[in-house]
Amino acid sequence: MPSVGHAEVRIVAASPEAARAVAEVLRRFFACTEQRSYPAPGGTGTRLHLTVDTESAAGPERSWLAASRPPAGTGAHADEV
Repeated sequence: MPSVGHAEVRIVAASPEAARAVAEVLRRFFACTEQRSYPAPGGTGTRLHLTVDTESAAGPERSWLAASRPPAGTGAHADEV
């Protein structure tokens, strides 16, 4: 049993990409541990496990405009051509 305020989430999908997409949605709303991936029973598909902290929201979501800009300090310096 997970500790109070946490939930163990198991995602079973036909492909690893589909499982990761669902995990990404959860990460937008809740703080989560790093995902652990395993073959699904029977060898078809993927199982993905992660622990969700239901008492802690994920960090603030950035707008698409802010997310599309490179982080400050990563461009060329003023004295570079």
